[in-house]
Amino acid sequence: MRRLLPDPGPTTVSEHLEAYKPWEDPHEERPFVAMNFVTTLDGRATIEGRSGPIGSANDTKMLAGLRTRFDAVMIGAGTMRVERYGRLAAKQEARERRERNGLPPEPLVVLVSGRLDLPWDAPLFSEGGDVLVFTSSEAEPPATASSLEIVRHPGAVNLVEAMQHLRRERGVRALLSEGGPHIHEQMQADGLVDDLFLTIAPKLSGGEAPRILEGPLPEVVDLELAWLLEEDGELFARYRRS
Repeated sequence: MRRLLPDPGPTTVSEHLEAYKPWEDPHEERPFVAMNFVTTLDGRATIEGRSGPIGSANDTKMLAGLRTRFDAVMIGAGTMRVERYGRLAAKQEARERRERNGLPPEPLVVLVSGRLDLPWDAPLFSEGGDVLVFTSSEAEPPATASSLEIVRHPGAVNLVEAMQHLRRERGVRALLSEGGPHIHEQMQADGLVDDLFLTIAPKLSGGEAPRILEGPLPEVVDLELAWLLEEDGELFARYRRS
């Protein structure tokens, strides 16, 4: 892997992320927020409904590395239904890396599900991780879902209030959101995104797959390129909100 910007030279994913410490820059009312996506050259965020086939092993390393740099990881209901997450820091190596950075051994997993329509048999709900769900539904989760907190918003989930709750009630300083595209649109529209990590794979897929952001924004959001890495034609970019 090579670093193209800034200061061109050889690097690795773990080496490059070592200096990235988002927990040091929380906002007073909300966490520091970063989004992470992978996309094809024609802008598609999924192939046959999943993001996994787009990126390489290095993209997986980048995702795993980013998860060790944040207090919490947020996932939309649609992404959760497709990907069926388990614990995000199940490996001892990842837990130890987080602890060395002064983070809890495992990230808080934050789910956004208006209807509370979640795959309750997914490993995330049975493996004992810390999970918080923001929902507007009055439904109750099954008794089998352990270590689960439900925060209800009347009418619809308000992401501004959700971020304030995470900062105030759970002490979350930095949050990584892994989508999906509709969550990304809402977060950008509300001015809640500080960084965007984008892997651009050297692939074309076509079709009707979603892009990394679905839905209109009230205005164009300007970003600036903070750094850019490359290996085997795959680009790894970090953008900051201007």
